[in-house]
Amino acid sequence: MNIQKSFDDPTKGVLYVVPTPIGNLEDITYRALKVLKSVSIIAAEDTRNTKKLLNHFEITTSLISYHEHNKASRADQLLERVQSGESIAIVSDAGMPAISDPGYELVEAAIEHDQSVVVLPGANAALCALVGSGLPAREFYFYGFLPRKKKDKAAALTQLKDFQATLLFYESPYRVKDTLKTISEQLGNRRVAIARELTKRFEEYVRGTVDELLVWVEQQELKGEFCLVMEGNTTPREQETLLWWSHLSVLDHVNYYIAEDNVSSKEAIKQVAADRKMPKRDVYQIFHVDE
Repeated sequence: MNIQKSFDDPTKGVLYVVPTPIGNLEDITYRALKVLKSVSIIAAEDTRNTKKLLNHFEITTSLISYHEHNKASRADQLLERVQSGESIAIVSDAGMPAISDPGYELVEAAIEHDQSVVVLPGANAALCALVGSGLPAREFYFYGFLPRKKKDKAAALTQLKDFQATLLFYESPYRVKDTLKTISEQLGNRRVAIARELTKRFEEYVRGTVDELLVWVEQQELKGEFCLVMEGNTTPREQETLLWWSHLSVLDHVNYYIAEDNVSSKEAIKQVAADRKMPKRDVYQIFHVDE
């Protein structure tokens, strides 16, 4: 068991987790600026990006890199400084460290060594997107970035299929279209919102169904960082029991009919399209691409 009283001993070093603006520098807090000025050193995901932030606010604290490729070797060096009584801050390029960014391992190591970890509140793209989406925010599940490969992405979405909580994803502009297509194939035509360039001049929300947004993305040159917010499974529990195939992917659904009913792939595709209320051409495409 670990009990932390964050400020009982002023002589102890502290690891501060400091969120930074996700686009609008005015979103930095007074407390974050105070911490960044007072710590001995700032561990940054990209020192070049963080240097721009520090220069803007005339902060001269030294920087050290802490990112995905050096976090294992850097952790011991940073912890030694905290254990010696120094306080350090960790920041990512934007938003809250450890949320789809480096930071978790350093926090874990500090706790294991009985060092205080103080997390400051601040900017986070996923929560901004959730509240602005207009979808239920009482219960939500943050996934982060989906796998890049289509089959891995489909498998991940299938595991989320029965979640009733609102689902949150980060996505690259280069993969938004593919992700929406895979969502349509695996989860159906749910309500969804895209939030891009949050807090920046070109902030934009696009709200609708998956099918509507698929039409929209075909007409756009996609730029910026994207958050996808999607409604959870709203199928009543009693209806779920009637959908015997609900746990199957589209591909497995087609293969089931081929094997169990001894029908051709053409007939199986037709039946799956009827079950799922999908266009036959979409089922055909999934079956012949993924088989």
